[in-house]
Amino acid sequence: MAVDSIPRRLLEKAKSRPTSPAYYVRAATGTWTPTDWATYAREVRRAARALISLGMAEGGSVAILGYNRPEWAIMDLACMMARGAPAGIYTTCSPTEVSYIVDHAEAPVVLVENLAQYRKVQSERDAGKLPRLRWIVFMKGTRAPEGDDAAMSWEAFDACADATPESELDRRIEAIRETDTATYIYTSGTTGPPKAVMLSVKNLTWTADCATNVVGVNSADASLSYLPLSHIAEQMFTLHVPVTSGSQVYFAESMEKLLDNMKEVQPTVLFGVPRVWEKMHAGIAGKLAQATGAKKALLSFARSTGREVNAVKDAGGQVGGLLGVRYAVASKLIFSKLKEAVGLKNARVCVSGAAPIGKEVLEFFSELDLPIREVYGQSEDTGPTSFNLPGRTRIGSVGPALPGVEVKLAEDGEILVRGPNVFLGYFKDQVATDETLINGWLHSGDIGKFDADGYLWITGRKKEIIITAGGKNIAPKNIEASLRNHELVSQAVVIGDRRKFLSALITLKPEAVDAFAKSHGIASEKVPSSPALTAAMQKVVDAVNSEFAQVEWIRKFTVLPTDFSIEGGEFTPTLKVKRKVVAEKYSKEIEAMYSGGE
Repeated sequence: MAVDSIPRRLLEKAKSRPTSPAYYVRAATGTWTPTDWATYAREVRRAARALISLGMAEGGSVAILGYNRPEWAIMDLACMMARGAPAGIYTTCSPTEVSYIVDHAEAPVVLVENLAQYRKVQSERDAGKLPRLRWIVFMKGTRAPEGDDAAMSWEAFDACADATPESELDRRIEAIRETDTATYIYTSGTTGPPKAVMLSVKNLTWTADCATNVVGVNSADASLSYLPLSHIAEQMFTLHVPVTSGSQVYFAESMEKLLDNMKEVQPTVLFGVPRVWEKMHAGIAGKLAQATGAKKALLSFARSTGREVNAVKDAGGQVGGLLGVRYAVASKLIFSKLKEAVGLKNARVCVSGAAPIGKEVLEFFSELDLPIREVYGQSEDTGPTSFNLPGRTRIGSVGPALPGVEVKLAEDGEILVRGPNVFLGYFKDQVATDETLINGWLHSGDIGKFDADGYLWITGRKKEIIITAGGKNIAPKNIEASLRNHELVSQAVVIGDRRKFLSALITLKPEAVDAFAKSHGIASEKVPSSPALTAAMQKVVDAVNSEFAQVEWIRKFTVLPTDFSIEGGEFTPTLKVKRKVVAEKYSKEIEAMYSGGE
């Protein structure tokens, strides 16, 4: 008997809502053009049959490299429909990182957005690093390069469907099981290359149901797809929740046009990483600060009202009486106009996740009657562990555990999770799986506490992964190791948790300092602060940056005057860097790198 799955839900929507809009794209004329559910399902079915024709076996994979487009969603769902597991790749990944994921996922087909992304694959394939890769498919709008027999346009790919009968695809859909791997989410580990989180068919359907229910998403809702689709959170809001609820998705043109697209679309549900909300906060706060006289007084009245109203709502209360009157006035005069101006006049639910967000940012939006619900989780539990729900929100916490999910604390305070959303393990990495998934409990690596009312608070991070303000998970050890490979560098500590970009504290090898001083005719003690050393170190950093994705680039660095030592407190007895000590000891140097922006 066929089981519930995301592909089956898509086919059901095609039957129950055939002419209702499923997704929109913005035409060159400026209008948003819809595609209905029946057409969406046909597109996915044809892509699935094309994949089968191109040799994707059951249990196989397809890699996807590009910005949010209908073709991204179609290929992802098609791979699942053909009983495979798609693997998304960040568009900022370097050729080496792209190659690793395509090869690790054993994908015979990779979908690329344009020629720039194609060249990343081409260079690695030409170097003989992708022996399993057979086909490179382009999204619409780009012609396949002549002379490359493995490259094909989207139209040529679609035509391949004719070689596979509908009956074979139906057989594969019927064969899908809840325990099948439905997708790979590649996430950085603390050491070595990224790990592939295996999420099951059940993981996706259960979490989609849970998110749909707790947020109250329905077919009248609309969301804007703009964050990387290789991230499980964006996949939930672009793919799985819409297919479950029948809601509509608008594909943003680009990150640069996001705010313009928001004003045009006015989404009802919006997910953002902290950096998105921080940028919006800075823009709105700057304009509000310009108010004077009566307008300033009115803003002050509205913000104090918004703060009181949402404090009542967050605690599950009802707004009435004099506060209700004040709220009606503030909404008419301030809130409604401000919301429309930023593209959120219809917003019912705004969510922040993928990285910690500042309490002051949440409080600011709450004052403007735009409460943002913070969600906490990770790829390994399909996105959410806990969620600040409407009517049950406590700013600063990450909310209560999701209904149906067990969350407890280990003796050392580590957050442990068990439930239908917890992953199957890491693809081809049993050692990492056994370290993370123990007796059914996901060991998150984060440290937390519960308050008396069951709200979870994050107090620290057991693992060393950096989560930038943009929500990108970065393993610092990989970058640090590359820096230490240079003859000048003794130690390197990458900084960037909750920051807009990465920076680094660098120490020099004593013997290298003496050699550098001699060759440049300067005193050894003056080497760390010399322009010559700064120039030399910039070349080192540039070379290291070329090995990594742009989000992993070191944008600023500081060379410290002395090396780390056990006596100085930076090393453990076994010569492991104490990151917390380094961060505290050199806090002035760190803040100086961020004080002037990027």
